[in-house]
Amino acid sequence: MTDKKRVHREIKQLQRVKTWQLIAVLILLSFVAATFLRLNNIGMEQRRDAVYAADKIGNETQIINSLSDLQHYVSDHMNTSLDGGVYLKDSYQRAYNRAVAEASGEENPNGNIYKKAAQVCDPQFHYYTIAYQQCFMTELQKYPSAGQLVDQLNLPPASTFRHDFVSPVWSPDFAGWAVLACLVVALVIVVRIITIFILRLMLRRHYKSI
Repeated sequence: MTDKKRVHREIKQLQRVKTWQLIAVLILLSFVAATFLRLNNIGMEQRRDAVYAADKIGNETQIINSLSDLQHYVSDHMNTSLDGGVYLKDSYQRAYNRAVAEASGEENPNGNIYKKAAQVCDPQFHYYTIAYQQCFMTELQKYPSAGQLVDQLNLPPASTFRHDFVSPVWSPDFAGWAVLACLVVALVIVVRIITIFILRLMLRRHYKSI
């Protein structure tokens, strides 16, 4: 009889806070967490746009500073993935142009074959890519004396102009604490449901044993 009263008392204590109330709290916290996660992502996008702006201007110091700011922000905030990283296409184009300009000074009976190749390939591509390089090389190979000059063309690897940073799974910021609060409330709801089920099952078994 004592056990029966104790089980009833425990069930009543658990039922003081309704399950629907906990679910309402969970929904509210989920909205707050989603808002902070979105703000984290917006912060990343703003810093990524600053990198692109610096890359377009061509200020190396500004590019390095904006990249460093982006790296620190992504590393310290969750939900800030870059989706493929940041590609400094304007910096690559400038490096590519310098490599071509340096190689174009060589003597060649066909004239400036690099300029001729650029005139063919530039209208086909908006910026320098692997496809552009392939087009450029194909045009150069059309000239009999281009073989040695192609070997001397020291093109910059595109991979060195791509930067990617990893965001943490969880971060101790507003978004992180909101997500953690959601997990705690969800766990409380699950434990509560399981506990009430077990206590009621114990009561049924108690009645059967009488």
